[in-house]
This record gives sequence, structure tokens and C-alpha cells, in this order.
Amino acid sequence: MAGTEGRHGPVEPRAGLWARVGDRLIVGGATVGDEGRDGEIIGLHHMDGTPPYDVRWSDTGRVTLVFPGPDARVHHYPSNGTKASAQAP
Repeated sequence: MAGTEGRHGPVEPRAGLWARVGDRLIVGGATVGDEGRDGEIIGLHHMDGTPPYDVRWSDTGRVTLVFPGPDARVHHYPSNGTKASAQAP
């Protein structure tokens, strides 16, 4: 697979969940019909972009430390601000 240009340099396809600051974390709802929630990843705790993440949630504006579960995915954004891809765990 070829890499794409990301917000902070090249984005190389990788296995597993990973993110960069500025990407969006989407977490599925707890029950059927619950849309879940999303937020901007504003902090990383590992240089390789693996969890946990500091996330500013779009519904509350609060920042929390998140250890994403199997229902989470990351939307990576290219440098021009449009969506590049969605990554499922």
C-alpha cells in the first residue's frame, strides 16, 4: 500500500490502531441505536501513535485520557483538512 500525505507529514499504512494529533477518534455507542461519540486527538502518550490518547470530545468539550476499545476507529486527515481514511481496529 502507498502512503498518503498527512497533517504532520507522510502517513504510512500500519496495522492496528494508531493516530496523530489532529485526527478524530470515533467510538461506537453502548447500545443499538446509540450513535456514540467523537473527539479530536489532542495528545499522544507514545511516539508511534498507539493508544492511549488525550481526546477533546465534541459533545462536551472536555479532555479525557482514552484507552480505545474494539468499537473505536480513527479518521486520519490529510494536510488540506479533508478526510483521508477511516481505520477500524
